[in-house]
Parts: sequence; C-alpha cells; structure tokens
Amino acid sequence: MKAAIKIQPALAPPTRARCFCCTPPRSLVRGSAGKNPLQTARDAGKADLRLTDFQPRSMLRVRETRIERPRFPVIDVHTHLSWMSTTLSGVSVGEGMTWFASPEELLPLMERKGIRAMVNLTGGIGKGLEAAIERFDRAAPGRFLTMTEPSFEHIAEPDYPQRQADALAHAKRAGACGLKLLKTLGLYLRERVDAGERLKIDDRRFDSMWAACADLNLPVFIHSADPAAFFLPTDAHNERYEELANHPDWSFYGDEFPSYDELIAARDRVIARHPQTTFVLMHVGSQAEDLAAISACLDRHANVHVDISARVGELGRQPRASRQFFERWQDRILFGTDAVPPPWGDEVPQQLLGDALYEIYYRFLETEDEYFDYAPAEVPPQGRWSIYGIGLPEAILRKIYHDNAARLLGLTT
Repeated sequence: MKAAIKIQPALAPPTRARCFCCTPPRSLVRGSAGKNPLQTARDAGKADLRLTDFQPRSMLRVRETRIERPRFPVIDVHTHLSWMSTTLSGVSVGEGMTWFASPEELLPLMERKGIRAMVNLTGGIGKGLEAAIERFDRAAPGRFLTMTEPSFEHIAEPDYPQRQADALAHAKRAGACGLKLLKTLGLYLRERVDAGERLKIDDRRFDSMWAACADLNLPVFIHSADPAAFFLPTDAHNERYEELANHPDWSFYGDEFPSYDELIAARDRVIARHPQTTFVLMHVGSQAEDLAAISACLDRHANVHVDISARVGELGRQPRASRQFFERWQDRILFGTDAVPPPWGDEVPQQLLGDALYEIYYRFLETEDEYFDYAPAEVPPQGRWSIYGIGLPEAILRKIYHDNAARLLGLTT
C-alpha cells in the first residue's frame, strides 16, 4: 500500500497586523456617544448571494493523505450494476433488466483500487436474475456476486407467501448470494403494488420470505427508512435542505408516509421475530446520525450486521464516536459504497462509481486526516460539512474491508 502524503505549505508570514485598539472600524462615526465600537455597516450588495452559489474554500492548512489502494483487499458489498427496467410508483416489477456497466468496464477500476469483489445488490428476479449472474458472476468468477430481490408484483395474489419462498429457492439455485430489499417496502409498496393501503415492513405476508432466507442461508440486505432529516419539513432548519431541494422525491415528510420512528420500529420487530435470519442493515441502519441507537439494535440482535454505504459523510463528522463504534462492532460492520456507475450516478456524487469515491472511503478509514470532502463534488451533496478520518488499526481494517463480508457470503478469506 502506497500512500502519497502531501503537507500543504504554510502561508507566507503576514505583514504585522494591527489590532482593533490601533485601528477602529472605518465606519465608526467620531464623536458618536454610546455607539458599539464593533458595529459596522453591512454591505447590502452582498446580502443576496444565493445558497447554491456559495462555495467557500477552507483556509485550513492540514495534512492531505491520498490512499490510492487500501491496506487490504476490499469486498464492496453494496453496488448497483443493474436495475429492474419496469417500475410502478417506486416498486420494481418484471424480469427485464437495465445494465449500468459491464465487467470489462469495471475490472480495470477494481484492479487500480484493490477491490477483490463487488456485490451487485439489484440483480432482479427470475430470468432477469439469471441474466445478471451470467453477465457478471460467470464472466469474471470470484470478482462479482449478485443478489436477488423480492417478487413484489405478486403481492396481491393469495399464494404470494409460497410464491415468494419458491422464487428465493430458484434464486439460490441460480447462484444468488442474498436478498436485497430497497426502501420500497415501508415507503412505496401497496396492497395492489401501486394502489391501496401502504404495506408495513413487518406485514405477516413476508414472514415466509424472511424464514426462507434463513433456510437457504441467504443474508437479507435491507434498506429501511432514510436519514431522519428526510422525514422533516424541507425548510430553513433542515440541514439537508439543498439535497432535498435537488431531489424533492426523497422527502417523506407528511401524513402520506409513515414516520421515521415507525419504519425503524417495524424493521426491528421483523428482526426479533426471525433470529435465525441474518440481516444486514444498509447505510448503518439509516441511523448513522444516532450511533447509540444502532448500537442498541446490534446489542439486542446477534443476527444483525450493518454496512457503511453512502454514510461516511455522517460517520466522518463524528470521528471519535465513529471510532468507538467501529472498535465495538468490528466483527459486524461491512464495507460498502452504494456505488452507481456513470452516467447513471452523475446526480449523486456521494455514490458515483470511480477512483475518487473509493479513495475518500480509504482515507476516512485509514488516516486521521482532518476536514476533507466526503464526496467528489464542488458542493457537499448531502450537507454542508466536512469529515475527519478515524485511523483504524490494521486488525480492524482487515475485518471491515474483507473478512466480515467473506465470512458472511461464504467466500474464502
């Protein structure tokens, strides 16, 4: 592993500054009794700068460590290399697939960035799943793994529980390595797919799905909820105002949707009901802003893991708490990015597959660098803050990068 370390040069010594006692504000009116000496006239010409045009540049002079390759081989458990082609009100249906990339396009990046394997979570169902496995897993054995998805289009049929269990058995035979659930369940799926009452995560019709995954040794990778700010008004108090303004369909505020707390509680009830099923809670369980809460979930349920995909922006702004979290749960945290190849991922730079994305993750995990960007973008896409590295020791790094996922997915270590 080679790390290029760049120390930015110190600023040239300034000319001798004059303190306030020597140089009062120029707008101070002489002889104005009782005037606050720190009060100055505002520049009205600068009062109308738009938030979207505000792109401040930090004046900090701090170490910049470039980690081009990770200290250990990486298994990225959270990528999207394909997608089901047909969607009804946010619910993917059918067996047709859209391909985001090919192995030939991905393998050079994987070699440069030390990526042993990528897991394509959105591998589809039926013939689409078979095509995804043929396209990726069989084209480059050991470098790609593919997960299947629920057959939600059959939810209104009376034999749905059995049909879903049978579909999982077929997926296992075809070579799927797990089951992936988008936030579709809980936020979009309805009684008749896109009509009727919204279904809850802990609906009993899905019990056979969770149980089948345990019987088939298929881990469940589930995305429930989203950042808590997505469930609040998109107003001046929302720290993700710009993100939600750019992606208004990501807002789940209002009576139309279940609350954030309701989604998390329903998820936890499912986990408790199915202790033999292995659950991987994506995006730090959608609780990266509340590490005490996700720690409590991990503490209660031995069948739970988390991945860190698309959440280094949250973890990196609380580096001391994050370091403690990684130390405590080092055997149950997986490396993931939520990467989407261009041009499909161009609108979400925190997920845009490429060298820059992986280098940010490696820098966060391996260094103690301060105040750097969490996404390759001029304006922070998730919130206007920077992050700090947590400098994990090698023993923990190896587990996060590789060994935990290898064990979970049945790969050799």
